[in-house]
Amino acid sequence: MPETIEQGTTIKHDRAGSSTSTPRTGAIRIAIADDHPIFLDGLRRLLSLEEGFDVIGEALEGNEVLDLVREKDPDILLLDLRMPGLDGLSILQRLKYSGSRTKVIVLTASEDKNEFVQAMKFGCSGIVLKQTATELLYKSIRKVHAGEIWLDSHTTAAVMRQFASPSRSLPGPDRKARERSPLSQREREIVSLVAQGFKNKEIAEKIFISEQTVKNHLHNIFDKLGVSDRLELALYAIHKGIHTEAEE
Repeated sequence: MPETIEQGTTIKHDRAGSSTSTPRTGAIRIAIADDHPIFLDGLRRLLSLEEGFDVIGEALEGNEVLDLVREKDPDILLLDLRMPGLDGLSILQRLKYSGSRTKVIVLTASEDKNEFVQAMKFGCSGIVLKQTATELLYKSIRKVHAGEIWLDSHTTAAVMRQFASPSRSLPGPDRKARERSPLSQREREIVSLVAQGFKNKEIAEKIFISEQTVKNHLHNIFDKLGVSDRLELALYAIHKGIHTEAEE
């Protein structure tokens, strides 16, 4: 259950739209960037009431976000894509090349799949639509803070499709990279099915092996490719052009 703000805790705003509050020991430190003051205020209140969260800063304009991240060093940045001054994708790109440790969750009303793809390429760790239930937003923050990628099933499918589109006609160097894949034929088949969104049990049924064998193959695949989760594996498959091999 959400906790109430502790007695004596105050939240104040400076001219840049950032906020400060009494720090909570061990809490996930969150910054918010959104150009709608009413939405920003409501989101800050929601997050401040949730146990284990500490809202440490806010920005209403894109140009303020980089300063906010540099000065406050939040664990998580909730970032709207449609920001005045500097848009969300440009912010993501600059944060990526700055070496910032802050993990970014795009929190957006946009359903532009091309923007989602660009955001993932620029290093965001999650995409949450503004119409998402509050509890899922809380969950996404905790998952991303723990080092995972957060995409709901609808967004994942959309991102996968968009990544897949341009890779159907691979240039020469990519074809050579595909040929040099360290994976066995069986492993490539499993990677292809993962990229198409199948779960371990479904993969096992499709290629007539046990679910445990699928898990063993995935462990070896993760080791060989140096990826840490299924999303990274799916993106690898799409980049290398092996995301549809199981259909061929």
